[in-house]
Amino acid sequence: MGKNSGVPRTAYILQIHKNPNQVNKFIKQIISEEVADVFVHLDRKKYDQLKIEVLRSRGVYILQDSIDVKWGDISQVDATLLLIREVLATGKDYDFICFRSGQDMLVKNGFKEFLLNNKNKIFMNAYYVDRKEPHAAFVNVKWPLSTRKLYINSFHPNRVIRRLIACLYGYGWNLLPNKNPLPKNFSIYNGSNWFCIPIDVAKYILEFINDNKWYYETFKNSLVPDEFFFQTIIMNSKYKSEVINNNLMYIKFGESLKSRNNPITLKMEHIDTIQSSNKFFARKFDENVDLPVIEYFSNWVKM
Repeated sequence: MGKNSGVPRTAYILQIHKNPNQVNKFIKQIISEEVADVFVHLDRKKYDQLKIEVLRSRGVYILQDSIDVKWGDISQVDATLLLIREVLATGKDYDFICFRSGQDMLVKNGFKEFLLNNKNKIFMNAYYVDRKEPHAAFVNVKWPLSTRKLYINSFHPNRVIRRLIACLYGYGWNLLPNKNPLPKNFSIYNGSNWFCIPIDVAKYILEFINDNKWYYETFKNSLVPDEFFFQTIIMNSKYKSEVINNNLMYIKFGESLKSRNNPITLKMEHIDTIQSSNKFFARKFDENVDLPVIEYFSNWVKM
């Protein structure tokens, strides 16, 4: 066990929706009998197919429960909470929970030693959001279901409506107020949904949700709640001082109007940039776009 070796023991939690062969390469990178187990949530839409193809091995736990995960929806949060509960239900003596996806890869060696030197730290993006700025509309508006979907076309009517609602909110006009708002003394924080947190923080998150039923209701009809939900809990807690504003993930966003809010798919041509970023993980990769870059990191980098 990690406790005996002095190296923190980590539970990786993964949300998977495609490319099982690619996922298996990532799992082989991070799994370690001594210091790391992997917990996998398979999207309900592909559950039957994926459960046959995702790696079956000691230390790999595939959840039987499955959620139909949708972009911009509370289902993203639900799947993450399901994974955290599964980790804690094992009763194992983990030190960290590290949340990643099936389109990530480990791209730098030495992660277990890094955690050893940062045992109580929280690694996540968390940025303060003023309640009067348009971005706060993501939480303070009750978003219609039609707007809580991924639209690639920047000029899709529902994307235009989203921008209009947020813009008007910034001018003080909330057309669709959230009927379960956060308390006024509760600050809003936003950031990428990926994190690596100490096990005590994971326990606190579940305890907080159980003791404060209103909190989940606040985010039930919000927009992209997975980028606010965990950050806001942690940054309004005693653990705030332990947050390092770094989710340890290299992500390259597109530059065009169409792609600027979405990560591009990484290729062999990005290897130097990925390595120079000094991040331990990177996303997103896709074996159907560039398999060699996945094979490169799977052969070169391990826990």
